[in-house]
Amino acid sequence: MHLIPPMDDEPPPEYVAFVTLHAAELRAEAYRLVGGAPVFEEIYLAVLTDLAGHWRRLRWLRRTDDYVHKRLRARTAQWREDQVYEVEVRVLRPPEPVVPRRGSGASLALLKAAVIEGTARASLDSLADAEIAWVHAWLASRLRRTLGYAIGSVLLVLGMIQYMAWLSTGPT
Repeated sequence: MHLIPPMDDEPPPEYVAFVTLHAAELRAEAYRLVGGAPVFEEIYLAVLTDLAGHWRRLRWLRRTDDYVHKRLRARTAQWREDQVYEVEVRVLRPPEPVVPRRGSGASLALLKAAVIEGTARASLDSLADAEIAWVHAWLASRLRRTLGYAIGSVLLVLGMIQYMAWLSTGPT
């Protein structure tokens, strides 16, 4: 029925997998870019919401990674501009990733799961982040669609009024 189907209210598994795979990296990068300010969580979730709103197109074009990093830089720059006082930001080194090592009590299966593609499971934090970001994007999508219908309806009524006025005066 729709030329472009509306956004689903539940995130697709591919989006959840993407967020799970990149959550730690994106959080660390957001933390680094704002110099450790507590606002890094808000920026991180805003970037995931931006990604969710454009997920189908970006996934089809295979540009999800580029888009996420571009939006992260843009959101950080916007945060810096919105500050009332000058912000001194120290760019921090990203934290070292935690990888299970032999002898650390991790089983061989856990060691392999950290390396083999497709075996990583969504942590509750990244799953919650994906759900929250998707719902925010879905609500924005619904609002845009409703506004589009309202504006289209008003234009249709105005067009009908104009046409009726033209008919009542008669063709000249």
